[in-house]
Amino acid sequence: MSKKIVLALIITALALFSGAILVQAQTGNDQAASTTIKHVPIATTSPVSGKDMFTAYCAVCHGPDGKGAGPAASALKTPPTDLTVLSKNNGGKFPSMKVSSTIRGEGGFPAHGNKEMPVWGALFWNLSGGHESEVQQRVANLTKYVESLQTK
Repeated sequence: MSKKIVLALIITALALFSGAILVQAQTGNDQAASTTIKHVPIATTSPVSGKDMFTAYCAVCHGPDGKGAGPAASALKTPPTDLTVLSKNNGGKFPSMKVSSTIRGEGGFPAHGNKEMPVWGALFWNLSGGHESEVQQRVANLTKYVESLQTK
């Protein structure tokens, strides 16, 4: 599959999830969010703010608190991961390499990269105009933000 086709599929998936938030906000109906999804363009955020990226790209599924209860969660076949217990589930150590790899779409994690979960590495590459250093900055800052969400 060509990179252009893969990128188009990723952008479409992101648009679907963003659309679910809009539907929920406009209708206030949980069932509408799981059955009606509108396409919206990907939002550009600053690569320096992990929190802003999380809010724009992750909260739609994982929720603003990272616990997996975002407005689009009910529309998914696989429930979003509770990102606040990653350290707890990893012997008290935050799995930063696994989280970074998951964000980039590497490592074959089933929730990321399927029809329901965009591969953020490719989307970040597109947002940055092909600047790998910006992609790395986005992934690092988003990973650090997810680490800050860990329960104590």
